[in-house]
Amino acid sequence: MNAIKSLLRPLLLAGALLPLAGCNTLLLNAPGDVARQQGDLIIVSTVLMLLIIVPVIALTLFFAWRYRASNTKATYKPDWDHSTQLELLIWAAPLLIIIVLGAITWVSTHTLDPYRPLDRIKAGQPVAADVKPLEIEVVALDWKWLFLYPEYNIATINEIAAPVDRPIKFKITASSVMNSFYIPALAGQIYAMPGMETQLHAVMNHPGEYEGFSANYSGAGFSHMRFKFHGLDQAGFDQWVQSNRAGGQTLERAGYLELEKPSEKEPVRSYSAVAPGLYKAILNRCVDASKMCMDEMMMIDANGGLGNSANALAPRRRGDLRGGPVVLSAMCVTEPSAVPSWGVATLAP
Repeated sequence: MNAIKSLLRPLLLAGALLPLAGCNTLLLNAPGDVARQQGDLIIVSTVLMLLIIVPVIALTLFFAWRYRASNTKATYKPDWDHSTQLELLIWAAPLLIIIVLGAITWVSTHTLDPYRPLDRIKAGQPVAADVKPLEIEVVALDWKWLFLYPEYNIATINEIAAPVDRPIKFKITASSVMNSFYIPALAGQIYAMPGMETQLHAVMNHPGEYEGFSANYSGAGFSHMRFKFHGLDQAGFDQWVQSNRAGGQTLERAGYLELEKPSEKEPVRSYSAVAPGLYKAILNRCVDASKMCMDEMMMIDANGGLGNSANALAPRRRGDLRGGPVVLSAMCVTEPSAVPSWGVATLAP
């Protein structure tokens, strides 16, 4: 019997610890400074809440044992209904916790605002005044990720890299439905939405290969929307850029229109050059030159309407595919009566 008991104890302990085998502490000990601060916030918030939860659970168990029916020595007060001391203790402690949590939330919400440029590389190391963030333009496609590096004029599919200890500025949009851009080792998730741009500032402090993915369901191929983030030293990053430039293929607008069609399990690949203004055209939903860009449309609306809006497409139909707004803001008519009822105005040259 003793032998069986001695065998069962380690088995029961192993069974209790087995669910913890799948735990990943990356969120609580992230290699990126922003993610690390977010992990610290989780720990601090949890500890503060446990200051209430643990005593409550302990006292619940204590009172259940102390005032059990078989304990004849317990004080019996059937008419007791109030204690000022207990009321102060019960309400003062949670109130203090809420005040502290509120103060931490207020400070961290502004400090870790994803739109706010970084003011430090890591604890004790502020961002130097002459450091320029690495800008990466992110496009969530069905069901893959497109990354554009305007500083280097390259693009990649399902792979991203950045130098360690250099601030990164992500500009994020989507081609069709909403997704969520998330690299747990780097920073918190932020949504990617068509026709809109979100931003994320972050920094990686340790070299390594880390996983990124979409954290928002977006259709059949959602589970394969994963990519690798490579944290490299400056020499390694320069080599990575050169290897992508050696690909020889340019991402033109026609190529992008094929790329944005739904597909799953896309392999990692790169483009050595990118058509000018492509990201802006993706953001404004006018990669197809026959469509009016959203910023053009909004400019026309801001100027009171153009009437025959097809005129605004004329320069781009002549081959100007730079992606910028093409709006003739100087609009006039010789006589009000000359304007037809359906609103076509004569444009000044």
